[in-house]
Amino acid sequence: MKKIVLVLLMLTTTITFAQDKNKRASVEVDGVCMMCKSRIEKACFKTKGVKSAVWNVDTHELKLIFDENKTNLETIQQNIIAVGHDTKTLKASDDAYASVHACCKYRDEEVIDDHKKE
Repeated sequence: MKKIVLVLLMLTTTITFAQDKNKRASVEVDGVCMMCKSRIEKACFKTKGVKSAVWNVDTHELKLIFDENKTNLETIQQNIIAVGHDTKTLKASDDAYASVHACCKYRDEEVIDDHKKE
């Protein structure tokens, strides 16, 4: 009987710890095109512990799955702003923003208008 209880306790503990490895989060990230999508997602995957990163061009929503034991949302956002894209809470430096391609200048109203769907 003690062995059964011990095995059940070990399984419960293992399952509990496994849940921390798949933290889900959503972040708003500025961008306008598929080049932005690629850049944003690559910046996320450079962060150790990121398992999934999918940015939606239309909604600007970045959906993440990451291991909380290896990284956190702040670190992921720091990597995103480092490649020139603003998040809702953090703004990319002018140098980082200047490094993005001309068609990706999401702060420029003319570029935003060019990317609007007709």
